Amino acid sequence: MPIALAFFVHYAYLILFLWVLVEQIGVPVPSVPVLLTAGTLTATHRIHHSYALLSVLAACLISDSMWYSLGRRYGGSVLRLLCRLSLEATTCVSKTEGYFSRRGPSTLLLSKFIPGLSTVAPPIAGQIGMPYGKFLLWDLGGSLLWAETFLLAGRFFGDIALKSAPFFHWLGHFAFAIFILMVIGLMAYRILKQRKFLQQVREMRLEPEELKAMIDLAAQQGNSPPFIVDLRHPLDYLPDPRVLPGALRIGPNEIRQHSEIIPRDRDVVLYCTCPSEETSAKLALQLHKLGIYRVRPLRGGFDGWKAAGYPLVDYVVDTPATGVLTSEIVPASSTKKPLSVA
Repeated sequence: MPIALAFFVHYAYLILFLWVLVEQIGVPVPSVPVLLTAGTLTATHRIHHSYALLSVLAACLISDSMWYSLGRRYGGSVLRLLCRLSLEATTCVSKTEGYFSRRGPSTLLLSKFIPGLSTVAPPIAGQIGMPYGKFLLWDLGGSLLWAETFLLAGRFFGDIALKSAPFFHWLGHFAFAIFILMVIGLMAYRILKQRKFLQQVREMRLEPEELKAMIDLAAQQGNSPPFIVDLRHPLDYLPDPRVLPGALRIGPNEIRQHSEIIPRDRDVVLYCTCPSEETSAKLALQLHKLGIYRVRPLRGGFDGWKAAGYPLVDYVVDTPATGVLTSEIVPASSTKKPLSVA
């Protein structure tokens, strides 16, 4: 048996535990290759499936409980930190918050299958005040489903490989190289995907100074100011419920369904709370495809504007620019009464 493979077999449970723990803590190292490798080796009975599963569940329990506690105590600041650590462009906090709003705790069942969201989901569960017992039940269910999926997939591959002695012998000699290639390949894919997304964002985003100048110029000349949309999730309002001057609160899903509310004759600025302006940037790209080209994300989002010392105002009423009911475009959790605008 090659040295690398013998080492993995000897320390398999410790490697599984530490590898999954590190990934679930937030370090962007994919666990799928190590789960598949362990599952494949269970076909040879050198690794026991039940012990491998318990190692993975223990790692998930420790990391997820830690993030749950931090989310419960520190809320949004923890979530923004995780967004910065992630290599996944799809890991914006608002996406997971939306899942929780629609599906509740069952979100935890599938969150680990979505890279990045597996780390973000536990602190959001803590932030929204989900009881720990309920969180633990759903989280362990999701961890079990995730771990078994890849362990059994590896076992299935191992059983097939055992039917051909020459192929299994070849696989044993190159197992370590295949494992390393899988890890590097997944990480390279995530990095390239993130770099492509960030490049698109850099080309589109608007600096807070530019937006402030546009608002001031419109006020001086008596023109319509930029159409500003606050895309934050209701959970993000808790630390500071204020908005940018003239901003309208519309959820990302609502603005996609009611794109007619977006004016075509003036600049449109979107902002959220993601460090890389992910929600606003992705939505701006989607609106570009619908033919709405004067849409740009605000660099730094709400926090960037606030850090620059620019004014924030209390949110009073929804004031869309077209004749639609506000209740049709604001999130369902809004406590405001519907306002019909002519």
